[in-house]
Amino acid sequence: MSLQNLLSGPPAIVAAGVDVFSEALRAQGADVHDVDWRPPGFGDPADLAALALDPRRAAANRTAVERLMAAGSVLVDVRPAREVIGLTGRTLLHSGPPLEWENASGPMRGALVGACLFEGWAADVEEAEILLATGAVTLDPCHHHRTVGPMAGVTSPSMWMWCLEDPVTGGQAFCNLNEGLGKVLRMGAFNEEVQARLRWMRDVLGPVLSKAVRGSIDAGNDPLDVKAVLAQMLQMGDEAHNRNRAGSLMALRELSPAIVASGAPSSDIADVLRFIGGNEHFFLNLGMPTAKLALDAARGIPGSTMLTVMSRNGTEFGIQTSGTGDRWFTGPANTPVGLFLGDYGPDDANPDIGDSAIMETYGIGGFAMAAAPAIVRFVGGTVPDALATTERMYQLTLAENPAMQIPIMGFRGSPTGIDVLKVARTGWLPQINTGMAGRVAGTGQVGAGLVQPPQQCFEQALAALAEEARTA
Repeated sequence: MSLQNLLSGPPAIVAAGVDVFSEALRAQGADVHDVDWRPPGFGDPADLAALALDPRRAAANRTAVERLMAAGSVLVDVRPAREVIGLTGRTLLHSGPPLEWENASGPMRGALVGACLFEGWAADVEEAEILLATGAVTLDPCHHHRTVGPMAGVTSPSMWMWCLEDPVTGGQAFCNLNEGLGKVLRMGAFNEEVQARLRWMRDVLGPVLSKAVRGSIDAGNDPLDVKAVLAQMLQMGDEAHNRNRAGSLMALRELSPAIVASGAPSSDIADVLRFIGGNEHFFLNLGMPTAKLALDAARGIPGSTMLTVMSRNGTEFGIQTSGTGDRWFTGPANTPVGLFLGDYGPDDANPDIGDSAIMETYGIGGFAMAAAPAIVRFVGGTVPDALATTERMYQLTLAENPAMQIPIMGFRGSPTGIDVLKVARTGWLPQINTGMAGRVAGTGQVGAGLVQPPQQCFEQALAALAEEARTA
């Protein structure tokens, strides 16, 4: 058949993948033939078989999902890190799996240097780098301390922490306070502007929030139900990772009366309210420990193939599973693809960084892009891409979370409980929405985009879970 004859009649279309594409074509009157095609899976066939036949798996995953979904999250306090997690001496927490200074990326180094300057351990950048290079400062992952931190995630003893509690299990989780966007410590910036903001957060913001939170509870009010705010965000156009506008405004609404009644000077109250109102990501640092609480509740269940951690330190990406406890499975972090600020471009972006992928591990963020179609204007792609991403993530997960509903999908629960076995069988990797930090220390934020974990993390986890199944 000639090319001319090929194009003379109406097209016949073969569609592979999620139904959203073929349904859209049919709505336009096109002749569409669906093909049940999936990308090739990965992993040793013997390991896949060992997991698939593990008699513990179904019950273990059911228990993990039940614990995740049952977990709650309420805000009970705001206190310095040295008090709530015993962060004393010259110790800094960071995002992602364990990391040594010599392997740290530019933004991680910038954040670590900035924290040393903030704590007064060093008088200048050179002195801070010497302390870090010689091991005079101890580095440890946030996740090892029931803590999460966005981007570099660097937390020092003097930083104030959100203190959240699960009323079901009594578990606790913590996160530092969000600085806003642009040149901020978590993006690797450490100049005087950053230092001045950190000092204000230490001297004004933290104490005011502490008085507000504790004062409200001491007055007999119920603590802020952070999980309820998180669920409501998805009804209002947020996906709770890279878009937190509604959540931040709801947090401001809930906290404002107690802030005003805190007894702080009126100028400090005005500054605090102005700061929160101008910080679209203020709620992120409340959402992350909420997800951490839920996933910690599902930790340590023999036979479970569900992920409890996805996290990155700017050099490596690491995951943990319920069935293997605290063991890390790591691979080189990928660089996000997305939209850039100003004149920045792909060469300016550092590989993926931050504990904030705990949101996707919980089943929101990139997994709930369909709830926040406007997110594509920040991270790239199109509205159909957002819908298709959420649809695809259902294929990787164990359940749908009825507390986290997606309106545009008929209020279907978000895809929740990433299953290592399903990831290996489909060959699809979890989708993460993320910010992008500048590759060079001190740069700050350069954009936002989309990224996936390296496959080898899941290959390692698959092999480890299979070995556990064989010896159980």
